[in-house]
Amino acid sequence: MEDIRRILVISRMTPYCREAIHSGVSLARKFGAELQVLHLVSNPFDMKAINAPGIFPKEEYTNYENIQRGVKEELDKIIKQEIKDGFPIKELISDRDPIKEIVRVVKEEKIDLLVMLAHEEGRLEHALFGGDKEAITRKMPCSVLLVKKEPGPVKW
Repeated sequence: MEDIRRILVISRMTPYCREAIHSGVSLARKFGAELQVLHLVSNPFDMKAINAPGIFPKEEYTNYENIQRGVKEELDKIIKQEIKDGFPIKELISDRDPIKEIVRVVKEEKIDLLVMLAHEEGRLEHALFGGDKEAITRKMPCSVLLVKKEPGPVKW
């Protein structure tokens, strides 16, 4: 494996993103690498206009913003604790197209390793992020580590 000096962790702001962040922190500590976390914010409320009856249960997209806010607070606690313990982490937040944004950050920041979740998706996640992992993996100029920890789809 090449020298790993810069690691980027992708956070979809779901409850399981902490697994990717923990993996990123562990690897950054092991390799003495810089760590960045890119939080990708999605807005499922735009899907209300195209939501055919029964595709997405109403509670999935109406509660999504609250869940995302709670997850961000939890991830902030993890990151702040690492920073408090003397491990610097640079955070980025984007609501732009996930694939384009990840590719842009990887190139601009000269990232050596991209860390992101690899898990089964629920209906809402698939609508928001479906196919992104494959497209991201194909376009990356760096190595990609897919973290698989949870047993199934995220329950919103």
